[in-house]
Amino acid sequence: MNLYPDQLRQRVIARLAQNSINPTRQRVEIGMCLFDCDKHITADQLLELVNQGRHEVSKATVYNTLGLFASKGLLREVVVDPGKQIFDTNTAPHHHVYNTDTGELKDIESADLVVSGLPVLDESIEITGVDIVVRVKNA
Repeated sequence: MNLYPDQLRQRVIARLAQNSINPTRQRVEIGMCLFDCDKHITADQLLELVNQGRHEVSKATVYNTLGLFASKGLLREVVVDPGKQIFDTNTAPHHHVYNTDTGELKDIESADLVVSGLPVLDESIEITGVDIVVRVKNA
């Protein structure tokens, strides 16, 4: 995005307001670390990144804010294994490749992966998305 900090701050505040999120100082600081470019990030990585700045933000605030942003559609939560969640700022439909050796998560464009044979569901249920994580390891 390459915005100056004040421009990025204003863009984050506007984005939060558009999604009915009160732009507290902590949420704005977290948003500035998240929304400067598309990225995959864990809560612990975000905590470290946010606290490199001028303000100290608690671990609980980071976790709560990530949950709020995800519930409002500003982030996608990617569960790569039962104990590890990674947050993705790219909310467009896409899939992922996860390297279990390095922890690296990369995007796969939806057009590059064909999904067939989805289950037939009850009429009262609608498929809202399909998220695929392809797990790989170094040879």
